[in-house]
Amino acid sequence: METHLSKEEEEEINIQQESDWKTDEEFKKFMGNPSIEAAIKLEKKRADRKLKELDKEATNNPIVLFFINIVRDSLSKEKERLEKAEKAFKALDLNKLKSCFGFNTFFATDVRRFGDGGIFIGNLRKPIEEVTPILEKKLSEAAGTEVVLWFMEENTNGITKQVCMVQPKSEMDLEFESTTLNTPWGYFSAILLCVTTFGTIALMSGFFLKPGATLDDYVSDVVPLFGGFLSILGVSEITTRLTAARYGVKLSPSFLVPSNWTGCLGVMNNYESLLPNKKALLDIPVARTASAYLTSLVLAVTAFLVDGSFNGGDNALYIRPQFFFNNPLLSFIEYVIGPYSDDLGNVLPYAVEGVGVPVDPLAFAGLLGMVVTSLNLLPIGRLEGGRIAQALFGRNAAALISFGTSFLLSIGGLSGSVLCLAWGLFATFFRGGEEIPAKDEITPLGDDRYSWGFVLALICFLTLFPNIGGTFSSSFLNPPFFRGGDL
Repeated sequence: METHLSKEEEEEINIQQESDWKTDEEFKKFMGNPSIEAAIKLEKKRADRKLKELDKEATNNPIVLFFINIVRDSLSKEKERLEKAEKAFKALDLNKLKSCFGFNTFFATDVRRFGDGGIFIGNLRKPIEEVTPILEKKLSEAAGTEVVLWFMEENTNGITKQVCMVQPKSEMDLEFESTTLNTPWGYFSAILLCVTTFGTIALMSGFFLKPGATLDDYVSDVVPLFGGFLSILGVSEITTRLTAARYGVKLSPSFLVPSNWTGCLGVMNNYESLLPNKKALLDIPVARTASAYLTSLVLAVTAFLVDGSFNGGDNALYIRPQFFFNNPLLSFIEYVIGPYSDDLGNVLPYAVEGVGVPVDPLAFAGLLGMVVTSLNLLPIGRLEGGRIAQALFGRNAAALISFGTSFLLSIGGLSGSVLCLAWGLFATFFRGGEEIPAKDEITPLGDDRYSWGFVLALICFLTLFPNIGGTFSSSFLNPPFFRGGDL
């Protein structure tokens, strides 16, 4: 529940809450963060004042009287709603809570108000997995309501301190309830985007058929590509949900992002429950991206084993050679498919002038899968790459990395890449921001998880640098050509 208050209203809340504090020193620790309880009281007071003003209105005009009655009924219902909310949202008594901390759990040396809960500054005396259930039980009993704990690190003037943040669980439940996508409308939107994405995949697939292709050619050539793409999406989705279930994290429906460039630009979903630790914040996006990469590789290897090459034989799709503009990964693929040019100067020995480079549909599905996965691995906001960056480097560093990546995408867009521009805008405005902190932000991830992050970042770099999958030309790269004219 977000409440936007003016400066005067915040001052009124602060005065209203001052009586709750035992000493002037404690009151100074109040961070200018009005609690929901105080905000509700102020809204209720405002509704009462408006109702009194309406009661003083004297008019014989039936039209004016009609509208006054409508407003009065609306204010009365609003007041009833606020009275119910006031019972649900009660600011926690920090003095009672502080007595629950001790030498055997978390030794609190200082406390300050934050929302309806508080932030306790101190240090852990035992592992978090031992401290959390003990403290949650003690604090819930002292507060008279269930609470949620976060253990984090706070850097002040170059000094890093451990903090324990306590908030009423009912407020967090309401926060997730108000933003949930597990609703009929959410599932309808997910299905609609899924159908649309299937359509864009089928449409995109038709762009790569040879001239004069019949319906039978379309079916025989496109079905493997379509099936390969669905395999990548399906495997990554199942792996993601199994990993989330292992950590007890609830996910929203998955939303496919349709595109007429690659058929699909990835899969998006939200976390609809708290993350237990940074391992969950890292492992869930790693599960999606790593499984997508591995499935893409399996498709390419399968195509090679079936056809004896990546060129697809009679069922090949013909890809425009501009797709193979230089970047590290595609340069390697060019090397695997064949030399960059033959003795006649043609790009790739199997290329057909005016048609393109023959590529097996399954192999091309794997290639597109890698490009799409890499786009989602860009460290922006709540993309999978942004989540990984937040887990590895922390929220502040992830925000800087996100800004830098968005800036580079904007440069790419201004240089002529429609995909850079579109994906940058989408990622920034639809997947911007950051995830809610994990309940355990203190326990280190370990070298193995940092290694996973490095490997995925390297694959993403090799796939996208410098031309974002070959989507635009660069002044220092020579574009592929056919003798006698480009395609």
